[in-house]
Amino acid sequence: MPELPEVEALAAYLRERAVGHAVARVEVAAISALKTYDPPPSAIAGRKLVDAGRHGKFLDLTFDGGDASGGELHLVVHLARAGWLHYRESFGGNAPLKPGKGPIAVRVRLDDGSGFDLTEAGTQKKLAAYLVTDPAQVPGVAKLGPDALAVDEATFAARVRSRRGQLKGVLTDQELLAGIGNAYSDEILHAAKLSPFAISDRLSDEQMGRLYAAVQQTLTDAVARSVGQRAATLKAEKRSGLLVHARTGLPCPVCGTTIREVSFADSSLQYCPGCQTGGKPLADRRLSKLIR
Repeated sequence: MPELPEVEALAAYLRERAVGHAVARVEVAAISALKTYDPPPSAIAGRKLVDAGRHGKFLDLTFDGGDASGGELHLVVHLARAGWLHYRESFGGNAPLKPGKGPIAVRVRLDDGSGFDLTEAGTQKKLAAYLVTDPAQVPGVAKLGPDALAVDEATFAARVRSRRGQLKGVLTDQELLAGIGNAYSDEILHAAKLSPFAISDRLSDEQMGRLYAAVQQTLTDAVARSVGQRAATLKAEKRSGLLVHARTGLPCPVCGTTIREVSFADSSLQYCPGCQTGGKPLADRRLSKLIR
């Protein structure tokens, strides 16, 4: 799933390449991806893209008022687990998309012949696109907690301690902190030398300080690696910077201990026993007694 660093990089790429260009046409191939219908997608035709930003893991594209001098419109996108944005310098023709065919959910054509596709692989179609006058009209955006990279240490500590739960789940709760997902939570906990099953409201001040520092350093480094990359290379860049996530069975780059995994029904986490749990493996069963 694209997380804060990748969405920030996509926004930066669009600011560099697409901002200032007007929309020639919008095509919706997957009706299920479009979560709003008023205004319709055609409402951004003729409008210029004036900014690209993000709210947590939501990408926010801002379009001007158009020739009619109306208010701004925002195309807000959540890429979900298998979604992505593919920028095209050209589309190789002007034929419209066929609904329900292939991975493309939405295509936005710009006035210079370039544009981008919002795509989603797999069968679980959860990519979501909203066309709104205010990003706060998107339910997921309205519920977001403070941005993980912008929050100060005192607020961070208060948010983490406000919900009693396993640290992995607390870090990925977007209503507490916005932007951290499955991959970077593994990386953050490894950097902070904390178990993913540590209980959030039991952290000492020293542990909380390590966790906050790890969040800032891990995400800042990831953004620095990602911004400037083309959209097509961002996924590979993300994988290249990971030390524990998706590296089950490999040696930890820090201590050499074999990285282990805990699997759940629809996800998994990776951690280093040597760095994070005093050398003890965590039980790989959801309802087993967990090592704190």
